[in-house]
Amino acid sequence: MHTDLTQSTTEIVAAAARGDQRAWNELVERYSGLLWSVARAYRLDASDAADVVQTSWLRLVEHLPTIRNPDGLGAWLVTTARREALRTLRRSARCEPSAEIVAVAEPLDLDVRLLRNERDAALTAAFARLPSRDQMLLRMLALDPPPSYDEIGAALSMPIGSIGPTRGRALERLRRELRASGVRV
Repeated sequence: MHTDLTQSTTEIVAAAARGDQRAWNELVERYSGLLWSVARAYRLDASDAADVVQTSWLRLVEHLPTIRNPDGLGAWLVTTARREALRTLRRSARCEPSAEIVAVAEPLDLDVRLLRNERDAALTAAFARLPSRDQMLLRMLALDPPPSYDEIGAALSMPIGSIGPTRGRALERLRRELRASGVRV
């Protein structure tokens, strides 16, 4: 049961704050994909990503009556999900594995893996040198399934028409970084 599509986000937020279950369901339907894309952009495992999404919804329930700009709800949820993802990453960084598992590999496998690891390390380093906005845009576009351009635009405060050109420029900057590192592109 969808809320009327002509209903604005402001109206839906107000109805949800009054306890309207259909309005709440509409918010969940509109923004769940966005929350999942943010959680996955931080490369959390499935259970941690689910916790981030669930906690983000909980924070919205707690703050729904005090949301000052309902039309900016997407950006509010993205910020909340980012903070929760970072909290989760900090918590998981405190856990140290108790034992290492070392697999015995065939020499050819080892060579292939070493080359792949070197390439991946160079790509990771080049990616880390990109501006944070480029990094977030490329992460969001690489998700499977990717969020809609509407969701990306809301998350990054970017006009939908500039997402494609910005993506192209970000990829070109990444190529330049890789070439500067000596990686053939």
